[in-house]
Parts: sequence; structure tokens; C-alpha cells
Amino acid sequence: MQDLSFRNGGRHAAVAIGCLVLFLSLPRDSRAWGRNGHRLVVHRAIETMPQDIRPFFESNLALLSQHVTDPLDAIAKSPAERHNHFILLDKYGRFPFEALPRNYKAAVTKFGRVKLDANGLLPWQIGVYSEKLTEALKAGKWDEARVDAAILANYVAEAHDPFNTTDNFDGRLSGQPGVNDRFGTTLIDRYSSFFPMRPNDAIFINDPTDRAFEACLSSHSWLETILLADRNARRGENSFTDEYYDRFYNQAAAILIRQLSDAATDVGSFWLTAWVNAGRPQLPH
Repeated sequence: MQDLSFRNGGRHAAVAIGCLVLFLSLPRDSRAWGRNGHRLVVHRAIETMPQDIRPFFESNLALLSQHVTDPLDAIAKSPAERHNHFILLDKYGRFPFEALPRNYKAAVTKFGRVKLDANGLLPWQIGVYSEKLTEALKAGKWDEARVDAAILANYVAEAHDPFNTTDNFDGRLSGQPGVNDRFGTTLIDRYSSFFPMRPNDAIFINDPTDRAFEACLSSHSWLETILLADRNARRGENSFTDEYYDRFYNQAAAILIRQLSDAATDVGSFWLTAWVNAGRPQLPH
């Protein structure tokens, strides 16, 4: 599959310009989970790995934690990178959004590249980096594999942020501006030391792109519950006080912890899958 990260659109200038115009019109924050959230997921993902490959990831924890936020930094250098961090599922009808093909070429044929780029490419980007990690492991390019594993972890984690799956990403459509940041960044920064995260053991994934779509669908299903929790927490408050955040956490914590735990499970599963698909190479410790 073609790497979707940095297409220059040289052969189709009109399409590229159209993508840029549509994309820049999207009022999107790029932080998603926030840096602490991404690092928390990486830490817990290592716990899901089987013992025969776990030492490779444990010995590279510092590097993985450093590079897991590389895609966020890349947005500053290439704004087009931002479309790899979300998918606006609600632009494709109603849940479970069966109008959108999961095969990228089929989706381009049906909707066109301009619309796909404007509405986000997150699950396909996960498929791309799953392949990149597999090829790096197969070739024994360990330095490249370490960075690819970290970047893949970023995208997989973002598929578990409900606000990366909707046109109401920043709460602008429901009159709750900044709700994505309050849920995915501030609650983590304030309360993560209390999180009883329990990710499951990593498992082999038959189709990485399909699994990425399933993660996005599951995330999307929690949106209304989170928005309601935010509205309830704000009652009687003129600003976002400590009392607001305590109430928001009490009502939304179960979803937040579940999504982060599932993200850690999936990150471990994507790493394991890439290693298996690479032929189970002996990893350096």
C-alpha cells in the first residue's frame, strides 16, 4: 500500500489543492490524547507482550516513549500529516457506516481522494505503518523498527480516542468547545495516577486495517455518553473548576480507562502481529 503520510500530489495538482483547501477548513486540535496519554499507552502496551519478544520492547521503552509523539511533531512541519490522525465517520452516514469501504482503493473509487483526505485517513494509516514495521523487522533494520513501532503506537492509540472519529471533534457542533482536550488530555494529566488500567494480552490480528476500523467504530459509540457527562459536570459552573473536573472524571472515567486500556492492548497486538508476519525474527535485547 502507498504510504499515506506525505503525498505531494504532483501528478494531480488540482486534487492536491482541493485537499488542502478542504483540510485547512477543519477546526482540529492535533493533540488527541496528549503526550502523557500516548506515553501511558506505550508503557502499558509492553505489559501485554509475550515473554519471547517482550525484552526487546522493555529495553527500548525510553526510545518508544520519545518517538511515540513524533507524528504530532510532524504536523508542524507538514500540515497534510494531520489527516492521518482522525477519521470523520459521521461524514459517511449512520453507524456502523457501512457506506465507507475499508479497502483504500475501493474507498477512493467510491468517494474520491479529496473527500477521503478531508475526512481523515486514520485506519488506513494504521495499516500502512503495520506494514512498515513488518518490513523493518523482516529486514533486521532494528533502529527503523523501533521508530516505526513508536509511530504505529501513536496512530493505534488515536483510533481509541472517540473525538478522533467525529466531525464534532472539538465540541463545536454541540456547544461544548474544548471537550476533546478536557477528556483526552486534562483528565489524564489530573487523574492518571489513579487509573486502574488492565489491558489484555496481545493477540495476533488477521487484518490490521480492518481492526483499526473496528477500534474507530467502538470509540465512536462512546461519544454521546462523554458529551452528556461533560454537560452534567458543567451544571452550575461558570468555568472549568476543580469541582467540574472531579464530576467529569467521576462520570467519564470508566470510558476513559477502558479506551486507554484497549489502546494498550491493541498497540501490543499490532506489534506482535508485525513480528509474526515478519517471520518471527530473533530480536536484539
